[in-house]
Amino acid sequence: MSENKKTAVPNSISDETGQFDARFLLWRKFCSENNIPVETLPSDLNDEARAKWEKTKEEELQKRQAK
Repeated sequence: MSENKKTAVPNSISDETGQFDARFLLWRKFCSENNIPVETLPSDLNDEARAKWEKTKEEELQKRQAK
């Protein structure tokens, strides 16, 4: 029997994924505007909130690509 071993993930903040990462800031803003705890994962959102999150992300991506 083979066991599935998970690779250890470092618990550190890199320059790319720091607390001011654009995705994190967008998530915090979305949570604040929609009265959702910031600790919530996008996969835990109900259907309505998930659709709103996807729309918000898409709009933000379009803004960034236009720059």
